[in-house]
Amino acid sequence: MNERQNHTTPQNSPVTVIGLGPMGQAMARTLLTAGHPVTVWNRTAGRADGVVADGATLAATPAEAVEASDLVILSLTDYQAMYDILDGATASLASRTLVNLSSDTPERTREAATWAAGHEAAFLTGGVMVPAPMVGTEAAHIYYSGPHEVMEKHRATLAPLGTPRYLGQDPGLAQMMYQAQLAVFLTTLSALMHATAMLGTTGMKAAEALPELLSSADSIGAILRAGEETPGAALDAGEHPGDLSTVAMMGATADHIVETSTAIGLDLALPLAVQAHYRRAIENGHGRDNWTRIIDSIREAAR
Repeated sequence: MNERQNHTTPQNSPVTVIGLGPMGQAMARTLLTAGHPVTVWNRTAGRADGVVADGATLAATPAEAVEASDLVILSLTDYQAMYDILDGATASLASRTLVNLSSDTPERTREAATWAAGHEAAFLTGGVMVPAPMVGTEAAHIYYSGPHEVMEKHRATLAPLGTPRYLGQDPGLAQMMYQAQLAVFLTTLSALMHATAMLGTTGMKAAEALPELLSSADSIGAILRAGEETPGAALDAGEHPGDLSTVAMMGATADHIVETSTAIGLDLALPLAVQAHYRRAIENGHGRDNWTRIIDSIREAAR
């Protein structure tokens, strides 16, 4: 084989995927489809059967998996799993890039970047913003943070998984964005279930309730964008003009939701949390301000 044939491009460079839950399997298959040789490893080896049948190579050990590629993607339960798996393979990490797409806290992400650097490996943090079936589709995007030059070196290889959105050098940034996005997502899911339970006490089936509730959830973004040309600009300026939805008005609605939920015997954790935001803003004299004023008490704990 001549030198030209030995040359590896981003389009055919080897990639290792460690962790073969639904997300890891989806990423491995997407990379195979994009033309990359893919090596995989998973603590439960049987989970590799499907992707091996699709063309991936199963490594016998984590060290063997790491040594197969310069780019190693981790899709694990949390960052502790990375240490558990790679602590016996640290001698193989030098000059390689770890891209950890697992969920954890921003601080643990920063600690992991330091750990990787101690073993002479580059480190990128990533947050995948779609479920496994959407990996590799036009709807997929992934937030990344870490060294810019490392991001650019591997951008073309990572792009088939989802559009890369690079946030900056701090390895904690991508994880913070991921957690912030999931704060919206998980709170919305809880709100949808609370609302469905409310309507269920009237005899309404979830199949009737959820289409109406999902329509309301879908409209929130449009409502907020209609109220401000650049959403967030007024917040950045410390402005909370109370000409539309005031703290007092939204707080009264929060009170009514608590009263209704109490009367019909539902769990109060979510409505009480929401009510507390508005009550604190009112107690601080901001009842006539826009509802965005509730951010003050949310921020207080960080000061």
